[in-house]
Amino acid sequence: MRKLGLLPKILLAIILGIVIGSFSPEWLVKVFATFSGLFGNFLGFAIPLIIIGFIAPGIGELGKGAGRLLGLTTGVAYISTIVAGLLAFFVATLLFPHILEVGGLVNEYANPEEALLAPYFTVDMPPVVGVMTALLLAFTFGLGAAVIKGDSLQKVMVDLRAIVEKLIGSVIIPLLPYHILSVFTNLTYGGQVKMILSVFAKVFVIIIALHVLYLIVQFLVAGQMGRKNPFTLLKNMLPAYFTAIGTQSSAATIPVTLRQTKLNGVNGKVADFVIPLCATIHLSGSTITLVSCSMAVMMLNGMSTSFAMMFPFILMLGITMIAAPGVPGGAVMAALGLLESMLGFNTTLTSLMIALYIAQDSFGTACNVTGDGAIAVIADSLSPKSKA
Repeated sequence: MRKLGLLPKILLAIILGIVIGSFSPEWLVKVFATFSGLFGNFLGFAIPLIIIGFIAPGIGELGKGAGRLLGLTTGVAYISTIVAGLLAFFVATLLFPHILEVGGLVNEYANPEEALLAPYFTVDMPPVVGVMTALLLAFTFGLGAAVIKGDSLQKVMVDLRAIVEKLIGSVIIPLLPYHILSVFTNLTYGGQVKMILSVFAKVFVIIIALHVLYLIVQFLVAGQMGRKNPFTLLKNMLPAYFTAIGTQSSAATIPVTLRQTKLNGVNGKVADFVIPLCATIHLSGSTITLVSCSMAVMMLNGMSTSFAMMFPFILMLGITMIAAPGVPGGAVMAALGLLESMLGFNTTLTSLMIALYIAQDSFGTACNVTGDGAIAVIADSLSPKSKA
């Protein structure tokens, strides 16, 4: 099991959960429900720490560097992320009502939670602060450290990030497959899993199509601004795309992304700055996935997915993506606070969201890093240094 990547573990957990939930007695399912409840509560405790631990030092670090190029790249990356989220929203609004059984769980159960077995016991693990308080603290400390150039405060925040990274990498991610297994065992026992798996398959296809479409749009814009053939630019970035599918990490793919970006004729100094930065702040593929998956889960549960609700979520998601840790599934971990505070997700919905997201996480990462190449071309075309 240790040699398997996160995606195979999640897929194996889903399969085992369906098998176990199909024939297990009630007492055994309640054991899984107890583990799932404990892990879900711990995750709720960790969410504010994740938000503060990643957003605060991330914003603080953005305050240092190459001045205009930093602001330019950050602005372009943020706009790209927001446009990606809006594309996902409009496509989901247009297609999902026709391919998903909207309100399917609510139609079958007055309260979807009633079909799930309750755990034997629960342990309250209240978070230190609320999600919105954590976001405000992260913005305040991050911006404050950047403005006053507070090296001591920045070092503390970087150390906090290292602790949270260790928490995610050593505790949350290893236990996540068992949490997913427990959730799907309970869902199968309650008779809900067939509908949910059909959602997985349909949404997966649409998300991959959106990734491809958005990459074409990005490189059409980059080609126009850089006066280069957009399809040649995109073709040159394919090694980075396929490397990211294997690594599931934007950071781990930086060497390949950087090499292919320079092959596209981007100024070396610009590429050396933009690509590592975008590996942290430009997650358009992950945003497409998060918006699509969240809307699918919400529609399945009969929840509102209006523009008035989703647009603020997308705007905040563009900022929160700065917090995404460099581990598989990091983007959805960073977004859990927004899912709970802005969209009203509970523990069960969060678990479905994590499973649905991680099932195609590698493709989202591949879209992210390939799009970084387009951002680099755009930044290069706008940079005074490249014109000198």
